[in-house]
Amino acid sequence: MTISNDVLDTILKEYKNPDDFFGKGGIFKDLTKRLIERAMQGEMTNHLGYDTHSVQGNNSGNSRNGESKKQLKGDFGQVEIKVPRDRNGSFSPQIVAKGETHFSGFDDKIMSLYSRGLSTREIQNHIKEIYGVDISPTLVSSVTDAVLDQGNRI
Repeated sequence: MTISNDVLDTILKEYKNPDDFFGKGGIFKDLTKRLIERAMQGEMTNHLGYDTHSVQGNNSGNSRNGESKKQLKGDFGQVEIKVPRDRNGSFSPQIVAKGETHFSGFDDKIMSLYSRGLSTREIQNHIKEIYGVDISPTLVSSVTDAVLDQGNRI
């Protein structure tokens, strides 16, 4: 998984100094928020077994049920994220676990995933190394697809 030069050029278009990235109104905080939210949407898709608005979800016994807000603190500062919910209350996000409010080292880790061009297995191992969580290659694919889709929208 890599970021195209076109995406980087778009991000760097307004860059003048480090505050443009890491300052109070910098892009890094917004990028972090959006990546976490998209990754959780990918986890939800994996959990339910179907994509958003898919007809497979009709009468499936469980479906998406909005979002809840959560304050997350980390190297990027504090940011409010939207955590997806399911009707049965059985969804438990892995990238930001229930009850977790501090996400230490996230900035370095998510950027390393982008910059390394990791395979699904490498990302799986990386997540295991960072969070101590065993995840399936299918979940990794769902999450990375969601993040790549977000990158294509930037």
